[in-house]
Amino acid sequence: QVQLVESGGGLVQAGGSLRLSCAASGIILSRNTMGWYRQAPGKQRELIAAITSSGSTNYADSVKGRFYISRDSAKNTVYLQMNSLKPEDTAVYYCWYPTGDYWGQGTQVTVSS
Repeated sequence: QVQLVESGGGLVQAGGSLRLSCAASGIILSRNTMGWYRQAPGKQRELIAAITSSGSTNYADSVKGRFYISRDSAKNTVYLQMNSLKPEDTAVYYCWYPTGDYWGQGTQVTVSS
């Protein structure tokens, strides 16, 4: 059974950084595409970053140059490094495994101005 558990969210001031983690069980992350979504209040869920099995990465324009997705195969964990955070980055962030459409429980990120 696939399980995704996010951690690392919290409250940070604008301009600060956070690193989110997504620990997986039931799948081998390095062999699969993984992604991070976020959902701000009153808005649709948005795909912001993805990493393929070959290590290629893609980012939404809204986070490009500030957010970075990576993985640690030994820990079977995907990370989202978020830098230069802005109040508009406030959202619940979800880890996503597209094969079978699995989601983590989400972690809240709040950026104060």
